[in-house]
Amino acid sequence: MSDKSRMKVVLCWHMHQPDYRNLLSGEYQLPWVYLHATKDYVDMAAHLEAVPGARAVVNFAPVLLDQLADYAAQINGFLNDGIALRDPLLAALGEAALPVRAEQQLNLVSACLRLNEARQVSPVPQFRRLVKVARWVEEEPEALIYLGEQFLGDLLTWYHLAWLGETVRQRDARIKRLLDKGSNYTVHDRLELLGVISELLGGLVGRYRALAERGQVELSMSPMAHPMIPLLLDLKCAREAMPDAELPLLDAYPGGERRARWHIEQGLKTFERHFGFRPRGCWPSEGGVSAATLALLKDYGLEWAASGQAVLHNSLYHAGRDTTQAREFWLFQPYRFGSDDGVACFFRDDELSDLIGFTYADWHGDDAVSNLVHNLEMIASVREDNRNTVVPIILDGENAWEYYPNNGYYFLSALYQRLADHPQLELTTFSACLDAGMPTTTLQKIVSGSWVYGSFSTWIGDPDKNRAWDVLGEAKRVFDRAVESGRLSGEAYQAALAQLAACEGSDWFWWFGDYNPAATVSDFERLYRLHLANLYHLCGAEPPDHLSRALSRGGGAPAAGGTMRHGQSEVQ
Repeated sequence: MSDKSRMKVVLCWHMHQPDYRNLLSGEYQLPWVYLHATKDYVDMAAHLEAVPGARAVVNFAPVLLDQLADYAAQINGFLNDGIALRDPLLAALGEAALPVRAEQQLNLVSACLRLNEARQVSPVPQFRRLVKVARWVEEEPEALIYLGEQFLGDLLTWYHLAWLGETVRQRDARIKRLLDKGSNYTVHDRLELLGVISELLGGLVGRYRALAERGQVELSMSPMAHPMIPLLLDLKCAREAMPDAELPLLDAYPGGERRARWHIEQGLKTFERHFGFRPRGCWPSEGGVSAATLALLKDYGLEWAASGQAVLHNSLYHAGRDTTQAREFWLFQPYRFGSDDGVACFFRDDELSDLIGFTYADWHGDDAVSNLVHNLEMIASVREDNRNTVVPIILDGENAWEYYPNNGYYFLSALYQRLADHPQLELTTFSACLDAGMPTTTLQKIVSGSWVYGSFSTWIGDPDKNRAWDVLGEAKRVFDRAVESGRLSGEAYQAALAQLAACEGSDWFWWFGDYNPAATVSDFERLYRLHLANLYHLCGAEPPDHLSRALSRGGGAPAAGGTMRHGQSEVQ
């Protein structure tokens, strides 16, 4: 079978984390950037490097790229010049003298319990014993006086070993030695581990750049701080998919179009600074699209965008198309909305993407790959023109793998090899589809929505989410008045602008609501209020009293399986 008749498959991995820094002090409040980097971003690059015939799209949020660079620089500064690390967990790993105050020790113990126990703890007897003691200490904190530095040192070491990619654990002789040692880790051992982390973070962007340069990977981006662009442009567009939704008191986000443009412009500049070229495509934050969003992306020369299957379904239904047909008849092709020269849009196959994100983790790796390939072969058997068929499989590149044995090593290795060698299937990228002349279908309207349910219900419409929008709008007006009055200019203006961007990220709204786990809601809503309070300080204003009280408390239980978001289970 010729390449021209092979059905195209795009694996698109979206890498993103919000801004976890206190931008006034530079200290990281949560460690998920460097932990996901050493485990998931490193492994994904290694899997692609191991199969030269594989292709994929890897999407980076620019705020993640900046934090990766910051981590690499600060670890290098610590190892070479003794400059203090600004992440408490990472600093503890590198310090010769571990904390002696009970409160600091308890914070470290609690931090080292944030991982998937079934996959990252249970298979390792030494780590399992440490975690058992750590959980007892959480219940009986007074018992800390009976535990010495060796307990904390070993717990910290094993925690960071558990957050290393499987490719690192298998290939790095230093890590193999530490794994084999098992206990009684010394300061030298911990510094050696920190050195490995430094190398992994420092080389990460270069590895992806090299994959892009040799044509294996298409690198794309999301807007700068991962905001919901459609809602910045028009909060009421949420009602296109949710006609009866209760929206915030805020009528419209102040200066929303200007802010949306800023996030796209800064995203492009940041991406180019790290990778040396401009991207051709965009996964809008959370796959959030609207007619105005797509028009904006076109203004900045972006050629394609991607979103969720339900967004296309809603749009086709609005256009009078028969949406009762199986997805094989309408999903697997690019579309353009509004005009023939609009941004090309690709839409996620929810069924196949969710099999990877939620189902295959408990399967044998080879069985899971065989099932996925079989599903793709069935699609190819139904489609009449496989030359112009593309199946987009899109999901977070960092969040599913701690549910898999060995960080998904066997599944991903087999997946890339099987698809690269398949006679009927062709791994490719979105830009390659367009370059090959794949025809697009034009529709006059897109129904605004995201990859979750085809709506914005995960970010707006809930009382807690609406309140979060209202307090953001209030802070934005304070920022605007400070600019208009001349109080903000030069470096002060740039600092406030960066702080405002952090406040506008999508993740805060994601976690608000009583259906999410309380501990994770607490982490993120506290950080959201910190970002907002810092914005007030930078604008020369006193933060309002309501920022001293929780905006949301959560209460849902973590999901039993599926993908994860920033170290906690997603509830979807």
